[in-house]
Amino acid sequence: MNWSWLRLAPWIDTRAAFVARTPQGGSLLDLGSSDGETLGHIAELRPDLRLFSADKFGRPERYPASCEFRAADFESDKLPWSDASMDAVTCMHVVEHLRDLMPLLRETARLLKPGGRAYFETPHPRSLSMPSATGRFTLNFFDDPTHVRLIELGELRTLGKSAGLAVGDSGVSRNWLFAAAHPLFVLLPESRQKFTARIHWTGWSAFQTFQRSA
Repeated sequence: MNWSWLRLAPWIDTRAAFVARTPQGGSLLDLGSSDGETLGHIAELRPDLRLFSADKFGRPERYPASCEFRAADFESDKLPWSDASMDAVTCMHVVEHLRDLMPLLRETARLLKPGGRAYFETPHPRSLSMPSATGRFTLNFFDDPTHVRLIELGELRTLGKSAGLAVGDSGVSRNWLFAAAHPLFVLLPESRQKFTARIHWTGWSAFQTFQRSA
Protein backbone atom coordinates (compact mmCIF):
# COMPACT_ATOMS: atom_id res chain seq x y z
CA MET A 1 0.00 0.00 0.00
CA ASN A 2 1.27 3.45 -0.94
CA TRP A 3 0.80 5.63 2.14
CA SER A 4 0.07 8.73 0.05
CA TRP A 5 -3.45 7.24 -0.13
CA LEU A 6 -3.71 7.58 3.66
CA ARG A 7 -3.14 11.34 3.83
CA LEU A 8 -6.86 12.04 4.19
CA ALA A 9 -7.49 9.12 6.58
CA PRO A 10 -4.28 8.19 8.43
CA TRP A 11 -6.33 6.59 11.22
CA ILE A 12 -6.71 3.55 8.97
CA ASP A 13 -3.14 2.55 9.88
CA THR A 14 -1.74 2.82 13.43
CA ARG A 15 1.76 3.76 12.26
CA ALA A 16 0.46 6.29 9.75
CA ALA A 17 -1.73 7.90 12.41
CA PHE A 18 1.36 8.48 14.57
CA VAL A 19 3.49 9.86 11.72
CA ALA A 20 0.68 12.16 10.54
CA ARG A 21 0.86 14.11 13.81
CA THR A 22 4.50 15.12 13.28
CA PRO A 23 4.83 18.92 12.84
CA GLN A 24 5.00 20.26 9.28
CA GLY A 25 8.57 20.15 8.02
CA GLY A 26 9.65 18.33 11.18
CA SER A 27 12.42 15.81 11.76
CA LEU A 28 11.71 12.09 12.14
CA LEU A 29 14.26 9.45 13.11
CA ASP A 30 13.51 5.81 12.29
CA LEU A 31 15.45 3.36 14.46
CA GLY A 32 16.02 -0.04 12.89
CA SER A 33 15.03 0.80 9.32
CA SER A 34 16.17 -2.58 7.94
CA ASP A 35 15.23 -2.77 4.24
CA GLY A 36 13.56 0.65 4.31
CA GLU A 37 10.00 -0.46 3.51
CA THR A 38 8.36 1.43 6.38
CA LEU A 39 10.70 4.40 5.97
CA GLY A 40 9.59 4.63 2.36
CA HIS A 41 5.94 4.61 3.45
CA ILE A 42 6.66 7.45 5.89
CA ALA A 43 8.09 9.49 3.01
CA GLU A 44 4.99 8.74 0.92
CA LEU A 45 2.70 9.96 3.69
CA ARG A 46 4.75 12.98 4.70
CA PRO A 47 7.15 14.12 1.95
CA ASP A 48 7.70 17.34 3.91
CA LEU A 49 9.54 15.61 6.76
CA ARG A 50 13.31 15.54 7.19
CA LEU A 51 14.13 11.85 7.61
CA PHE A 52 16.95 10.24 9.57
CA SER A 53 17.72 6.58 10.09
CA ALA A 54 19.93 4.36 12.24
CA ASP A 55 20.40 0.61 12.01
CA LYS A 56 23.16 -1.83 12.88
CA PHE A 57 23.34 -2.86 9.24
CA GLY A 58 20.54 -1.31 7.17
CA ARG A 59 20.01 -0.96 3.43
CA PRO A 60 20.52 2.81 2.95
CA GLU A 61 20.60 2.43 -0.82
CA ARG A 62 16.88 1.60 -0.58
CA TYR A 63 15.96 4.52 1.71
CA PRO A 64 14.42 7.80 0.51
CA ALA A 65 17.10 9.82 -1.25
CA SER A 66 17.13 12.66 1.29
CA CYS A 67 17.32 10.37 4.34
CA GLU A 68 20.45 10.67 6.50
CA PHE A 69 21.61 7.21 7.59
CA ARG A 70 24.08 6.23 10.31
CA ALA A 71 25.09 2.72 11.32
CA ALA A 72 24.73 2.09 15.06
CA ASP A 73 24.58 -0.67 17.63
CA PHE A 74 21.58 0.25 19.80
CA GLU A 75 22.98 -1.51 22.87
CA SER A 76 26.35 0.25 22.90
CA ASP A 77 26.53 3.29 20.61
CA LYS A 78 25.52 6.87 21.22
CA LEU A 79 23.62 8.12 18.20
CA PRO A 80 25.35 10.93 16.25
CA TRP A 81 22.62 13.55 16.34
CA SER A 82 22.47 16.43 18.82
CA ASP A 83 20.25 16.69 21.88
CA ALA A 84 16.61 17.71 21.28
CA SER A 85 16.96 17.48 17.49
CA MET A 86 14.02 15.21 16.59
CA ASP A 87 10.29 15.89 16.51
CA ALA A 88 9.47 12.18 16.29
CA VAL A 89 11.17 8.81 16.67
CA THR A 90 9.80 5.53 15.30
CA CYS A 91 11.13 2.12 16.27
CA MET A 92 9.36 -0.89 14.78
CA HIS A 93 10.22 -4.44 15.78
CA VAL A 94 13.63 -3.73 17.26
CA VAL A 95 13.32 -4.03 21.05
CA GLU A 96 12.58 -7.78 20.93
CA HIS A 97 16.02 -8.24 19.32
CA LEU A 98 17.88 -6.50 22.17
CA ARG A 99 19.13 -7.80 25.51
CA ASP A 100 19.39 -4.30 27.00
CA LEU A 101 16.76 -1.74 25.96
CA MET A 102 17.89 1.13 28.19
CA PRO A 103 20.62 2.59 25.94
CA LEU A 104 18.11 2.87 23.08
CA LEU A 105 15.42 4.40 25.30
CA ARG A 106 17.85 6.90 26.83
CA GLU A 107 19.02 7.95 23.38
CA THR A 108 15.39 8.35 22.30
CA ALA A 109 14.74 10.64 25.28
CA ARG A 110 17.91 12.63 24.58
CA LEU A 111 17.16 13.16 20.91
CA LEU A 112 13.50 14.17 21.22
CA LYS A 113 12.63 17.84 21.33
CA PRO A 114 10.47 18.99 24.26
CA GLY A 115 7.00 17.72 23.37
CA GLY A 116 8.45 15.30 20.80
CA ARG A 117 6.93 11.83 20.51
CA ALA A 118 8.20 8.28 20.06
CA TYR A 119 6.47 5.18 18.71
CA PHE A 120 7.64 1.66 19.57
CA GLU A 121 6.14 -1.48 18.04
CA THR A 122 6.87 -5.07 19.03
CA PRO A 123 5.19 -8.50 18.78
CA HIS A 124 2.06 -8.90 20.88
CA PRO A 125 2.10 -11.65 23.57
CA ARG A 126 -0.43 -13.57 21.46
CA SER A 127 2.40 -14.25 19.00
CA LEU A 128 3.79 -16.76 21.52
CA SER A 129 0.82 -19.07 21.06
CA MET A 130 0.31 -18.75 17.32
CA PRO A 131 1.22 -21.66 15.01
CA SER A 132 4.57 -21.54 13.26
CA ALA A 133 4.49 -20.16 9.76
CA THR A 134 6.09 -21.76 6.74
CA GLY A 135 8.71 -20.31 4.44
CA ARG A 136 9.88 -16.75 4.97
CA PHE A 137 7.03 -15.54 7.19
CA THR A 138 7.17 -15.05 10.96
CA LEU A 139 3.94 -15.93 12.73
CA ASN A 140 4.94 -17.56 16.01
CA PHE A 141 7.34 -15.33 17.96
CA PHE A 142 10.05 -17.99 17.78
CA ASP A 143 9.84 -18.35 14.02
CA ASP A 144 12.46 -15.57 13.99
CA PRO A 145 15.66 -16.95 15.54
CA THR A 146 17.00 -13.42 16.09
CA HIS A 147 14.23 -12.65 18.61
CA VAL A 148 15.78 -12.49 22.09
CA ARG A 149 12.63 -12.30 24.22
CA LEU A 150 9.11 -10.92 24.16
CA ILE A 151 8.87 -7.36 25.50
CA GLU A 152 5.44 -6.71 27.02
CA LEU A 153 4.11 -3.16 27.03
CA GLY A 154 4.13 -2.95 30.82
CA GLU A 155 7.88 -3.55 30.88
CA LEU A 156 8.40 -1.12 28.00
CA ARG A 157 6.46 1.58 29.84
CA THR A 158 8.48 1.06 33.02
CA LEU A 159 11.78 1.27 31.14
CA GLY A 160 10.63 4.29 29.16
CA LYS A 161 9.75 6.18 32.33
CA SER A 162 13.15 5.28 33.79
CA ALA A 163 14.74 6.79 30.69
CA GLY A 164 12.88 10.06 31.21
CA LEU A 165 9.94 9.61 28.85
CA ALA A 166 6.28 10.26 29.61
CA VAL A 167 3.99 7.33 28.76
CA GLY A 168 1.44 7.87 25.98
CA ASP A 169 -1.04 5.71 24.10
CA SER A 170 -0.72 1.97 23.64
CA GLY A 171 -2.65 -0.84 22.00
CA VAL A 172 -2.72 -3.17 19.01
CA SER A 173 -1.15 -1.99 15.76
CA ARG A 174 -3.37 -2.52 12.73
CA ASN A 175 -4.05 -1.43 9.20
CA TRP A 176 -7.81 -1.74 9.00
CA LEU A 177 -7.90 -2.17 5.20
CA PHE A 178 -5.59 -5.19 5.41
CA ALA A 179 -7.54 -6.57 8.37
CA ALA A 180 -10.83 -6.26 6.49
CA ALA A 181 -9.33 -8.11 3.52
CA HIS A 182 -8.40 -11.16 5.61
CA PRO A 183 -11.62 -13.18 4.97
CA LEU A 184 -11.01 -12.84 1.22
CA PHE A 185 -7.66 -14.63 1.50
CA VAL A 186 -8.67 -17.56 3.72
CA LEU A 187 -9.05 -20.11 0.91
CA LEU A 188 -6.23 -18.75 -1.28
CA PRO A 189 -2.63 -20.07 -1.39
CA GLU A 190 -0.02 -18.56 0.90
CA SER A 191 1.31 -15.22 -0.29
CA ARG A 192 2.77 -12.00 1.07
CA GLN A 193 -0.65 -10.34 0.75
CA LYS A 194 -2.41 -13.17 2.61
CA PHE A 195 0.19 -13.10 5.38
CA THR A 196 -0.09 -9.30 5.76
CA ALA A 197 -3.88 -9.50 5.98
CA ARG A 198 -3.64 -12.22 8.65
CA ILE A 199 -1.14 -10.23 10.71
CA HIS A 200 -3.44 -7.22 10.83
CA TRP A 201 -6.57 -9.34 11.39
CA THR A 202 -5.06 -11.09 14.39
CA GLY A 203 -3.40 -7.99 15.83
CA TRP A 204 0.08 -9.53 15.85
CA SER A 205 1.85 -6.32 16.89
CA ALA A 206 1.50 -4.10 19.95
CA PHE A 207 2.53 -0.45 20.15
CA GLN A 208 3.50 2.02 22.83
CA THR A 209 4.01 5.77 22.45
CA PHE A 210 6.04 8.11 24.61
CA GLN A 211 6.55 11.85 24.83
CA ARG A 212 9.40 14.06 25.96
CA SER A 213 8.20 16.48 28.61
CA ALA A 214 7.86 20.05 27.33
